[in-house]
Amino acid sequence: MAISEPVLDPALRLVQQDSRVDWVRLRTLLVLRWLAILGQTIAVVTATFYLGLRFELGLCFLAIGASVVSNLIAMYIFPENQRLSDRDAMLTLLFDLAQLSFLLFLTGGLNNPFSLLILAPVTISATALTMRSTVILGLLAILLITCLAIWHLPLVTLGGEVLALPGLFTFGFWVSLVIGILFLSAYARRVASETHRMSQALLATQMALAREQKLTDLGGVVAAAAHELGTPLATIKLTATELMDDLSDQPMLADDVALIRDQADRCRDILRSMGRAGKDDIHMRRAPLEAVLREAAEPHADRGVALHFDVHPDEDLADEEEQQPQIWRKSEIIHGIRNLVQNAVDFADEKVWIEAVWSAGTVSVTITDDGPGFPPDMLGRLGDPFLRRRNRAHADLRPGYQGMGLGLFIAKTLLERSGAKIHFINVADPFLTADDTRGQSGAQVQVIWPKAVISPEDAQSRGALGPNTPIID
Repeated sequence: MAISEPVLDPALRLVQQDSRVDWVRLRTLLVLRWLAILGQTIAVVTATFYLGLRFELGLCFLAIGASVVSNLIAMYIFPENQRLSDRDAMLTLLFDLAQLSFLLFLTGGLNNPFSLLILAPVTISATALTMRSTVILGLLAILLITCLAIWHLPLVTLGGEVLALPGLFTFGFWVSLVIGILFLSAYARRVASETHRMSQALLATQMALAREQKLTDLGGVVAAAAHELGTPLATIKLTATELMDDLSDQPMLADDVALIRDQADRCRDILRSMGRAGKDDIHMRRAPLEAVLREAAEPHADRGVALHFDVHPDEDLADEEEQQPQIWRKSEIIHGIRNLVQNAVDFADEKVWIEAVWSAGTVSVTITDDGPGFPPDMLGRLGDPFLRRRNRAHADLRPGYQGMGLGLFIAKTLLERSGAKIHFINVADPFLTADDTRGQSGAQVQVIWPKAVISPEDAQSRGALGPNTPIID
């Protein structure tokens, strides 16, 4: 008999994945950029009107204005809780690096003591982004300070005096900046990596302890069952053996009794096997899309709010792909969807709609209620922890609700770790009729997975799943 390969626990993917993906919030970089804009403006105004230095003020304020415009555009387009991918964060830091370098070019190059700030984008990259992004930003920073050391507009006083460091000092300052970029980025990355590995190790330890506790509990149940069933099975086997002797002249009945004895032996072997190492039912690793959604929503099915399920393929899907897909039955998916359904039921008036649609490349789940919707002042920050309640009208609908946002944060984090993208919106629209919205006037959460991530495409997913396999660490 062929032995199937052991399947790793899906929860271990949380440890195996790089959890630093999408660490950086856009809002954090925007706040830092606003501080940089304020500091740059104060520095240029002070140097011009109080220190008596001559700058190209038009170009200087053009460089500062570019940062202001980019911030305003980002704030208008993206929600406040937008988290940047590694590539997007690198491009954002690259813009800051280029803007600062152009401003230094207009204000004396390396003769400007604020050129030290060019270390900031590289250091941020070293702590939060991948090695590839850090190397790119570091090499570009070294290239830019090298260009600034050679080409720049001189610092000139109102009297026409040129302020410049001696060549040896300029070279020394260039060397110190290069060493600073290399040392600080390496140092910051080392510390961040150590902290990340330690947190991952602690997470793996907690998961292992929780799993061991479950196995211990399961082993106790199996041992108790084996102990309690041992005597009845032995009695059945003994009685079957005696009947076989008495029915030796009736072959047909003797065969039936022999079957009873063999099945008793099989029950004993099953209990012995389960008690030894446990069994991992691979049938439970995947399930139809609707089954997973109903399992996630089941605890909230009898809370006075009607749950309406609508699972269907995309309209443009080919006929051969209209069969409902099976998806991974991961705990993070079930728990994440359950938290979203709970939030919808908490604030719904009468109904909650759970709609699932699959296409050739994606699987999406949309949860909508007929409640008041998300508070507009918090819509951009949904998914962040520790949100405080600002709208008393929403608070009165849910007595005792403290507005911490931890439920949505946990749901968003777990679902994103499974490969999903989450969108929070309000479906109320004054230009739509009740027929257009189907009564869905409240909050809506859309969860979208790439189909290759959530739906197993191996050979086993389309046929028999095979025998159970022993649980292996």
